Amino acid sequence: MMLNSAGMELALGEARLALEAGEVPVGAAVADAEGNILALAHNQTGTLADVTAHAELLALQAAQKGRGKERLAGCTLYVTLEPCAMCAGAALLARVDAIVFGAFDPEAGCCGSVLDLTDDLLAHRAPRCIGGVREEECAALLGEYFQQKRAKS
Repeated sequence: MMLNSAGMELALGEARLALEAGEVPVGAAVADAEGNILALAHNQTGTLADVTAHAELLALQAAQKGRGKERLAGCTLYVTLEPCAMCAGAALLARVDAIVFGAFDPEAGCCGSVLDLTDDLLAHRAPRCIGGVREEECAALLGEYFQQKRAKS
């Protein structure tokens, strides 16, 4: 797995787009083994009225469609927030080689914070997880979103 700084930079850009759209600012990117970006996405749960429209799922789906196959072996998922159970599970099923995330999620994170679905004994091909990449920037976007929400209520 090659740590691609462009992958997290692009995920942050997607998170900023989500913030501008009034969505929880989470962005994701999928890169192949050579570092080529296969897909970008951001949270669209409100926009699409779909609780499963998380950045990670949308990016994984787009990468699979672009590659024409369901398995993303050799790929890395970059995301600005530690994946939840649904997204960590999807990354496992897609067989990405690595998950690189920014901010830790002490409430719902499933790559080590609350649970570690990627290190489960049942996960026969678990991806490598690297957390805390550009953590302060990722956390700042989340903080801005929740500060805006509180100001509106």
